[in-house]
Amino acid sequence: MNHENYDLCFPDQPVVDLYLPIWANLPAFRHKPAFVWAEEGPAHVSDSSALTYEQLNASVQSISSQLLLSLQRGDTVVILCAPGLEFVEIIFACQRAGLLAVPVVPPHPSFASDNHHHLVRVLSQAKPKAALAARSYINRVREYAASSNNKLSDLLQTLRWIETEDIKVQMKVGDVQRNSSRYLGCKANDVYLIQYTSGATGIPKPVLVTAGAAAHNVRVARRAYDLHPNSVIVSWLPQYHDCGLMFLLLTIVSGATRGGVDKGTSSINLGSMKNLIIINEPIYKASVEEFVEVFRPYGLNASSISPSYGLAENCTFVSTAWRSESNGNFPVHKSLLPSAKLPSSREEIMEEEIEILVVNEETHEPADDGVEGEIWISSPSNASGYLGHPTLTHEVFNARLRNKVAGCFVRTQDRGIVMGHERYLYITGRASDIIKQADGQEIHAHYIETAAYKSGPRLIRAGCLAAFEFLGSVAIVAELQRGVETSLLMKICEGIRDGVLKEEKIGVGAVVIVESGSVPKTTSGKVQRWLAKAKLERGEMNVVMKMEFGCNPMLFGRIMEEGSKEGKKVNFLTTSNTRNHLSLLSSL
Repeated sequence: MNHENYDLCFPDQPVVDLYLPIWANLPAFRHKPAFVWAEEGPAHVSDSSALTYEQLNASVQSISSQLLLSLQRGDTVVILCAPGLEFVEIIFACQRAGLLAVPVVPPHPSFASDNHHHLVRVLSQAKPKAALAARSYINRVREYAASSNNKLSDLLQTLRWIETEDIKVQMKVGDVQRNSSRYLGCKANDVYLIQYTSGATGIPKPVLVTAGAAAHNVRVARRAYDLHPNSVIVSWLPQYHDCGLMFLLLTIVSGATRGGVDKGTSSINLGSMKNLIIINEPIYKASVEEFVEVFRPYGLNASSISPSYGLAENCTFVSTAWRSESNGNFPVHKSLLPSAKLPSSREEIMEEEIEILVVNEETHEPADDGVEGEIWISSPSNASGYLGHPTLTHEVFNARLRNKVAGCFVRTQDRGIVMGHERYLYITGRASDIIKQADGQEIHAHYIETAAYKSGPRLIRAGCLAAFEFLGSVAIVAELQRGVETSLLMKICEGIRDGVLKEEKIGVGAVVIVESGSVPKTTSGKVQRWLAKAKLERGEMNVVMKMEFGCNPMLFGRIMEEGSKEGKKVNFLTTSNTRNHLSLLSSL
């Protein structure tokens, strides 16, 4: 049996919720804060509240008992609570009650800003028995449902609503101990969570996560970051997001404290920070170095930088390149930092309980080190599949290497490469975002976007560009900084074209400058290139100027026409590759 590394007498638990009563009943942990919620109030003063391990365990036991008065074990519930300590109580109470939870960012109950599409998706796919929300929110939703006639209103009216105020009944400590003598919550093989993919590469998909897979995942993360009961975990990620949820579970498994800051106006001190966890694909060294330099005066040490990798299909956490002996000097591959340090022997793989391979997508054979391929993962943390997508589940969650019967892998659809004798893994980009050139060469879209941004960092918004294949060439959509003079638009477009050609030796077919906030992103801030392309094709972008360099003017003319139908005025410029001149088709 495996044991936690800070106490050899303390065995692992099959599900995360079973750690909670253990901590709550230990004198040293009973009154220790498990979660601290800090919220900035007026005049930037932090207002915080906390839950001790004993309080959280009592609340979870009480709420779970109340839930089972109107629900049955195995029922699906949608959690539409505002972020905070109440959300934490309910997510753990659902696990203890044996319910299948679907956390969702609560859209504004007026549903006036076209923000309800994901909720419709969740209600249609998960088919929940009930929804949990605050009384005031439920009343607003009922008002909307009664006055509307659409698919959303129909779904909302057929849903059973449970007010969080009704299920938060205080339970005495003695009652908690009597009611929790026999654990009736989620078993390790029970699906306890439906978490949706981010939507970075396509419409968000519902991932089925078992309680055992989640427990394994956070235990692996705890060991990787060397966390222990004296650790303090700070996160500002959305609690509904897979990574935000992981930090909730990680706190309980570690016996740590997840929280904010003390009240007051003291300056930031980052000297005690052990891990600054960076989970992104890809991770640019230059961006990290810039961040470190900005916060170095506040005590940030480069040795805390922990480049990591994760995805919903593996619960969240996959790997990190950080080691306790790290000094922040990671090797670099094509401007990128590594996100893992792979084991070099079978014994190390067995100890890590996770196998990460780079595989040739066509042959399904492991790629040699130094050759890019798709990242495959085999681990007890693997999710069970996608809800309602059996064919896709088989393709993604049941991949096997060629001529190998044993071993089942998750195909991440991310590209990576292993470099050096230390076998560092670099996440090079997403397979679906690769742009194939006429000569057969491939390039990741983020390299084009980075080169485009460098051409005018004071004119273009950082992280708000999308590059994709369009009509056989490369198109770039870039958000304009606010307050930029329209007289500079032509210069910006030509600068992007020239910058990409110089940096990446790639010819750009079209540049589209759009208003701030036009490039679609996920809730975690990832650019949705697929959606940007679709919006451009449908003429749904808030375009300031389009400039094409030898692309098909017929399509861009149609896009301009669609924009004109909506009363928009756009600059549309075309450059002939052979004549090298500009033709003004429409002006502001």
